Amino acid sequence: MAEPAHKTSTEAVPKGEHGAFPPFQAQTYASQLVWLVIAFVLLYVLMAKLALPRVGAAIERRQKRIDDDIAEAGRLKQESDAAVAAYEKALADARGRAQAIANETREKQAAEAEATRKRLEGELNTKLAEAEKSIAATKQAAMSNVRAIAEDAARAIVERLIGKAPGDQAVAKAVADVLKR
Repeated sequence: MAEPAHKTSTEAVPKGEHGAFPPFQAQTYASQLVWLVIAFVLLYVLMAKLALPRVGAAIERRQKRIDDDIAEAGRLKQESDAAVAAYEKALADARGRAQAIANETREKQAAEAEATRKRLEGELNTKLAEAEKSIAATKQAAMSNVRAIAEDAARAIVERLIGKAPGDQAVAKAVADVLKR
């Protein structure tokens, strides 16, 4: 016959064998409850007085560090915003100064160009007046010679046509009549 797999606590345990699992033995319930309460109170006191304050302090330090880092980041952001604003203002001022310098230079160059143009125009007018005087003098000289040339040519033509040279007064009168027209 086979022996039962589990023996109850009321049965006698032969030598060399172990009895039932101790928490399930009714004789040890009271002492187990006492030790459970002692262990619970001890662990509670250890946790409440030692571990939890340390964990709480670590969490507080961490939160303070996070808050400080956030505050520092905010301060640095404000500084960078101020630096960006100062940079943009300086850039706008520099652009304004560059525009003013460019306008001033453009006006200065325009004034210099106008002065040079007036000077050259004056020189050209002077040269033009001199050239006109020279042309007028040359024309006058040529016109005075034209009459003599015309009289010589008319005299030569008439002499060739009729064989006899006309008188100087007749040729001069005929040329004067033609030049008046």
